Amino acid sequence: MSTVDSRRLVQKLWNYCDVLRDDGVSTIDYVEQLTYLLFLKMADERANRKLRPEQIVPSELSWQTLLDAEGDALEVQYRHILTGLAREGGTLGTIFRKAQNKIQDPAKLKRLIVDLIDKEKWSGTGVDVKGDAYEELLAKGAEDAKSGAGQYFTPRALTAAMVDCMLPTPDDTITDPACGTGGFLLAAFDHIQRHHGSSLTPDQRRRLANGAITGTELVDGTARLAAMNMLLHGIGTPNGPSLITVADALGREPSQRVSLVLANPPFGRSSSIRMVGEGGKASREEREIERADFWATTANKQLNFVQHIASLLEIEGRAAVVLPDNVLFEGGAGETIRRRLLNQYDLHTMLRLPTGIFYAGGVKANVLFFERKRAREQPWTEKLWVYDFRTNQHFTLKQNPLRREHLQDFVDCYLPGKDRSERVETERFKAFGYDELIARDKVNLDITWLKDASLEDADALLPPEVIAQEIVEDLQAALREFAAIAEALGAHTSGAGDE
Repeated sequence: MSTVDSRRLVQKLWNYCDVLRDDGVSTIDYVEQLTYLLFLKMADERANRKLRPEQIVPSELSWQTLLDAEGDALEVQYRHILTGLAREGGTLGTIFRKAQNKIQDPAKLKRLIVDLIDKEKWSGTGVDVKGDAYEELLAKGAEDAKSGAGQYFTPRALTAAMVDCMLPTPDDTITDPACGTGGFLLAAFDHIQRHHGSSLTPDQRRRLANGAITGTELVDGTARLAAMNMLLHGIGTPNGPSLITVADALGREPSQRVSLVLANPPFGRSSSIRMVGEGGKASREEREIERADFWATTANKQLNFVQHIASLLEIEGRAAVVLPDNVLFEGGAGETIRRRLLNQYDLHTMLRLPTGIFYAGGVKANVLFFERKRAREQPWTEKLWVYDFRTNQHFTLKQNPLRREHLQDFVDCYLPGKDRSERVETERFKAFGYDELIARDKVNLDITWLKDASLEDADALLPPEVIAQEIVEDLQAALREFAAIAEALGAHTSGAGDE
């Protein structure tokens, strides 16, 4: 029943997206507008419920004012609401921060308000249905290549497998320092509800809904989607403190430690800061991040996220992080960080991911699983277990998408909740001792042992269209790297000319 309702709702809302696309409203812009309007509708439902009514937004900025307005007055009132609520704090402020109206046709805005949103009940019962519908919309938004929204979206199958390995509990404090639209946070919450829901104490329920699960997101628009996503799933309160912080997580040391980090930090080699010079010309300057709690100073964004997440963990805290291949083999700061991670933390598992599963093309990534330990003289990593899910595995977003069952063998090998001494090597799952790892050139963790069947047997070659797509994705990834380098060089050149 829930799935049917969710799909009906998604289809209803999605059909209207096609109408607005003709007016230049992108998929992600549409989902953003839905976020504002859904929040106002939910606030209206809470204000008018019979038991414990709750006024979340001022009456002059309420949903009813949108229902009452017509024509140009509707557009004016909508803008007035967005600017008014953007000045609020907490969850309200996060959702409406820098909000703008992207639907310029008052008639289409009116239809969205009256016909699509007002006819549904969005709060109270059916939270899961509404939350699932919103998740579906975000997934559809991620498919829109032009919007670039896919960079914030981790494949659900991978998210689910990582959460199943980490086994989040009601007593965990969980965070994602690059949370995107909140997929990891919601998956962790859902896992706890499914496995501990019937035994949760009132204190645990309050804690989970109001602060045990938090995220940080750099991009305003994405942060608002995360805040709304969590709200629709019953995490946080509309007029309470925001559980999503809009900030650069790398900018400062953590103010508090957590017991579980789940993350897929943004791809892209360099941290950069946007500079606006005279005449309004914008440029980006590469930024080396120097923090007292970091092991090495570097502009490599992923290496900085590894250090930040290591710093975020409390003693015995655990992390599962998606990271690109360069983290495994890059020298200099990369080698320093890998040595420290192997020595001071228990880097116990690595999952090598196949290509073709991310919306960003050409990405070669891995999941690192590690735990923070108390200081001691001998290294904490005794064995790194590597699961090669890349060699001879081929997925595409459309024809052969990654599904949760594809990762079941890895989860079975991982032995969630069991002693790692019980693990058994298989063709794809091998253990490498600390001495062997540290002796590798630059502590390179880019470890492979399986043979690529296509190199040995012409009959095992992929279909031409898949090979062509992989070439396109690799070229696109290379072009992005060159563009980033050119942008950084341009910033340095213009800076030198100003002196």
